[in-house]
Amino acid sequence: MTDAVVQISSVSKRFGEAIQALDGIEASIRPGEITGLVGPDGAGKTTLIRLMTGLMLPDEGSLTVLGFDTARDAASIQTAIGYMPQRFGLYEDLSVQENLDLYADLRGLPKAERAAIFDELLTFTDLAAFTTRLAGRLSGGMKQKLGLACALLKKPRLLLLDEPGVGVDPISRRDLWKMVEDLTHEGIGVVWSTAYLDEAQACDRVLLLNRGKLLFAGKPSELTGKVDGRVFRLGDIEGRRRPALARALAVPGIVDGVIQGQAIRLVTGDKIGLAEEAARAAGARAKPQPIQPRFEDAFVDLLGGGPGGRSLLAEATRALPVEEGRPVIEARGLTKHFGDFAAAQDISFEIPRGQIFGLLGPNGAGKSTTFKMLCGLLKPTGGEGRVAGFDLRRDSAEARNRLGYMAQKFSLYGDLSVAQNLAFFAGVYGLTGARKRERIDLMTEIFDFGPRRTMSAKDLPLGLKQRLALACAVMHEPEALFLDEPTSGVDPITRREFWTHINALVEKGVTVLVTTHFMDEAEYCDRISLIYRGRAIALGSPDELKARVADAAHPDPTMEDAFIALVQGSEAKAA
Repeated sequence: MTDAVVQISSVSKRFGEAIQALDGIEASIRPGEITGLVGPDGAGKTTLIRLMTGLMLPDEGSLTVLGFDTARDAASIQTAIGYMPQRFGLYEDLSVQENLDLYADLRGLPKAERAAIFDELLTFTDLAAFTTRLAGRLSGGMKQKLGLACALLKKPRLLLLDEPGVGVDPISRRDLWKMVEDLTHEGIGVVWSTAYLDEAQACDRVLLLNRGKLLFAGKPSELTGKVDGRVFRLGDIEGRRRPALARALAVPGIVDGVIQGQAIRLVTGDKIGLAEEAARAAGARAKPQPIQPRFEDAFVDLLGGGPGGRSLLAEATRALPVEEGRPVIEARGLTKHFGDFAAAQDISFEIPRGQIFGLLGPNGAGKSTTFKMLCGLLKPTGGEGRVAGFDLRRDSAEARNRLGYMAQKFSLYGDLSVAQNLAFFAGVYGLTGARKRERIDLMTEIFDFGPRRTMSAKDLPLGLKQRLALACAVMHEPEALFLDEPTSGVDPITRREFWTHINALVEKGVTVLVTTHFMDEAEYCDRISLIYRGRAIALGSPDELKARVADAAHPDPTMEDAFIALVQGSEAKAA
């Protein structure tokens, strides 16, 4: 294609003998469009983006970027493109302005042009009021906006963004998306690698990779059309929805299934009558309702379906006794001040045994502060928190032994092997002797760590890092499980596997507190507290929160619609 800003011709890339990162990729990137680069963890997305920058060379085939061959003219390409890698190299001890100055020096931006360009970019990214703030003190969304500004210091004809939305709340992601969409109106070609499939659905075109192979290239609607008539909503479910989903997924021919509030969303195979069979298995009293397919439905279908509804982890976990009346996790007026700044103010809720409770909110709203106070990592200024009846101030050691914690950022020891991490955390949680060996062997078998026992944790693919973090958190069979954005950046197949385990553990009586920016994950929660500017602004089930914002224009809002509307409503009241 002559007007392509990137032409990829029969490109293959290997790392060593065993790993085929890319295999015979043929594709093109057009100007004035957003091309989504999607696929599971380890599919080859980052490798393909780095090949486009000229930072790596293909083993076979060729790439032409803006008319330059990456093998011969890498320097010409690198001066003409904008590139924002997955872990963008902002200097956290420099201010917003100092980061811009540094990247302007690195890009050779003439000093006479800088003031006008800085002013334009700071206005464009809405960072003009924060030029003196240290980058390390910016919210996740603001960091990504600063990263984008640095990538745009010299207006490129091609902008490469490697998962820019990871760890960013829905409002900031929409802002980021709108900013990038505006760039395409100037003819800039954009490659947007993403784990959020609602973003992929909004792209002009998508390239879908899996295990180094290109499975699909075209408009998102072309892929979504492949599951037309095979996506259903099961409502009016008798009993608890989590075991109902597991039973539905056990029906042969069911491709995928997720919880949506009190309902279940299913993708079926081609066999007639599968939806009705799954509805009977799930205990749905209403007839399955055909619904509009999403890109994620087609994505999972193309990859051969989700992981099913069975959790070997939960099957190997003892059931906790039902205790009526006593919540497992309690927050009573929790407050935290950092100097004059109130990060969390008078947060209160209770979580009974065997429920999932979600803390949602924009970046910097106070949800992580609340979360850390409740798992004993941060001492509250006021109020109290309890886990399994133990006060986190007075009985912190006893409380911590009853909980498992999975951090927002990978918090295991990267230089230790998989086996060494499992052994270390088993010891931290007080396991010894035969019990310790038994639990380590069990985690190794359930999560298939055997072939990678001796591999350093830092070298694991992201999906396996998350599995290892979960295995370490549940090693001691905790009563309460604290999950801080546990699937950030992870592909949908791995996320489904993760939530299969969590849903099944909850049915064994485990109580879960979770923070997440994936609004479809929020649907798994029994109740949600939405936190904004340090205060709880809404509390209820996913369906209750959606019902609060439903109107004639949005009669059936999504969780993302509810999140944004409730935050904007709170802002309007405060104005």
